[in-house]
Amino acid sequence: MTRLTQLSLMALLLFSLVVAGCSNNESEAKSPNRTELSNDKPDTSSYKVTFIELGSTRCIPCKQMQPIIDEIEKEYAEDVKVIFYDVWTDAGKPYAQQYKIKLIPTQVFLDKDGAEYFRHEGFFPKEEIIKVLQMQGVR
Repeated sequence: MTRLTQLSLMALLLFSLVVAGCSNNESEAKSPNRTELSNDKPDTSSYKVTFIELGSTRCIPCKQMQPIIDEIEKEYAEDVKVIFYDVWTDAGKPYAQQYKIKLIPTQVFLDKDGAEYFRHEGFFPKEEIIKVLQMQGVR
């Protein structure tokens, strides 16, 4: 199968999942320390890295990312700000457009000046996330 065919199938699958009606009426689990911002541009000045996870609380790979995100949030609280946007909600949809995501989960990493320096699509192992954080001096 060609890369284009694979991408087309993934886009079709994502579209069907969204159209299939992931109800916004379900209560959403969210870490008490996790930030979900309402403004368009996160404040990144106090952190070496802002780690943005764009996904959904109802997507299986996204759910698999949650424990990893929680660990990153706790272990690197001084240097890394974690933000989660549930793009299958009305509040989160604008962020899917803003960050031009093609599939979920998508991880976007911003430096202290707010510039994107790395992006990953799909499940992202903790060890690989740590390597990305270390690119900006996170230890």
